Amino acid sequence: MTEPLDVAKLQRRLAEFAAARDWQPYHTPKNLVAALSVEASELVEIFQWLTPEESARVMDDAETAGRVTDEVADVLAYLLQLCEVLGIDPLAALDAKIDRNERRFPAP
Repeated sequence: MTEPLDVAKLQRRLAEFAAARDWQPYHTPKNLVAALSVEASELVEIFQWLTPEESARVMDDAETAGRVTDEVADVLAYLLQLCEVLGIDPLAALDAKIDRNERRFPAP
């Protein structure tokens, strides 16, 4: 049986993957942010010229769905690596940001 996934486990796997290839010297905050931006742009590229209706159905096509899924994974991988390098708990950061947004934008 496979263990359930969690953020810390994924961050460890990413760190081990990079360490096995001696990539840590390249995983600076600057480089990780640049890579994150590139991957996010690759995700944007898939949606760039779609209508709102087409974008809502993007996962209906298996090939496009695979591309979207891969780019989402790339974005998340670089974001998790950046958080690891900077010592940010991404779930705690998101939770705190939602709290701030709830105060900033109260529901009517």
